[in-house]
Amino acid sequence: MPRYHNINGENVQFTDAEETARDVEEKDWADSAFSRKIEEIREKRDRLLTETDWWGVSDNTMTNAQTAYRKALRDYPATYTADNSADWPTKP
Repeated sequence: MPRYHNINGENVQFTDAEETARDVEEKDWADSAFSRKIEEIREKRDRLLTETDWWGVSDNTMTNAQTAYRKALRDYPATYTADNSADWPTKP
């Protein structure tokens, strides 16, 4: 199916070179989907860890549940697969 540009209000069909370039862009985007998802997961994980950093201050002792939660958060990206919809660890 041909693709078009809208140039000055007119639809102009892509050239063969533009079609090829666009195909490469779309393939690159599709190929990087897993990397983008992992980056999104790491950002969420980092935010959740930051929210619980205060648990580890010197005048506070973390419970076993808190320690396990933070470890599960740190390990979560390594367990993620594209077909995995594993739940995030539950905050104690």
